[in-house]
Amino acid sequence: MDTLFLLIGISLCIGICFLGAFFWAFRTGQFEDTTTPGMRVLDYPAENEVTTKQTARPE
Repeated sequence: MDTLFLLIGISLCIGICFLGAFFWAFRTGQFEDTTTPGMRVLDYPAENEVTTKQTARPE
């Protein structure tokens, strides 16, 4: 029974830590713009991307 109370206490502490981390992230603006980072991956070409003109062999 003592182990059960210990595990419940530990799980409550971990839950409170995660809740605190969520509120910290929310207050610092981590969730303000959730659309742009996903669209940025699709819109901008990668810097190391090789185009077909560079790989085409001259004839």
